[in-house]
Amino acid sequence: MGIYTQEEEEGEWAQALISPLFERRGIVVLGLNRSHAKNALNKNLIKMMSKAMDALKSDKKVRTVIFRSEVPGIFCAGADLKERAKMHSSEVSSFVSKARATINEMANLPVPTIAAIDGTALGGGLELALACDIRVAASSAKMGLVETKLAIIPGAGGTQRLPRTIGVSLAKELIFSARIVDGEEAKSIGLISHVVEQNETGDAAYRRALALAREFLPQGPVAMRVAKLAINQGMEVDLVTGLAIEEACYAQTIPTKDRIEGLLAFKEKRPPRYKGE
Repeated sequence: MGIYTQEEEEGEWAQALISPLFERRGIVVLGLNRSHAKNALNKNLIKMMSKAMDALKSDKKVRTVIFRSEVPGIFCAGADLKERAKMHSSEVSSFVSKARATINEMANLPVPTIAAIDGTALGGGLELALACDIRVAASSAKMGLVETKLAIIPGAGGTQRLPRTIGVSLAKELIFSARIVDGEEAKSIGLISHVVEQNETGDAAYRRALALAREFLPQGPVAMRVAKLAINQGMEVDLVTGLAIEEACYAQTIPTKDRIEGLLAFKEKRPPRYKGE
């Protein structure tokens, strides 16, 4: 699959890398590597992320996507405030809209997504992680929506996804206080699904994310996609409507070859060989 996007900026490489794990086909890793700016989100990086989302959502071979950082100790420090300070107010609005749209594209990827937070995730960095289906963090990682310190609010989904994740009252408290929590506290409040002790190589959360992704691989690809769709759409409506959504999504699996293969494999007591058909 290689590198979808790579552009040069101010003499340094700002990379949005997408590399498959060759030993496990279907697991794709997108790693942020804007080391000189702590992976801060600027116009160029948002543009590259958007291109990466376009490539991922149309690739039927992709089964799970892991978002991580290639920069030790940092997941994403949020918006690039140095670039922001040079923007006219109209440019700020345009940039935030683009960032919000790109993170929405991440949230709407049809396959499971995992954020591996091995370092600091602040502001837009945490909003990026909140757009993933599952979040894994090192106990030493630091997370928070800190925008109110700058007299602004989270603008890339944070005011909506955080309360849906940890509850309204607690989300308000964290946003109003701009509080930063570590991995242990993030786990206790439900902000992340798994917390792990950091290792010597600084990639403990990434390794845990890989283990999760490998658990997903044996399942039927079509089933995984429609299960995510049913959950995402169902959580935004009442139960009766949600059950109708589930019924419609289930119906998509009935005519598939994979469903027949699953039944046959069960009968023959062997692992199924799913093809996503």
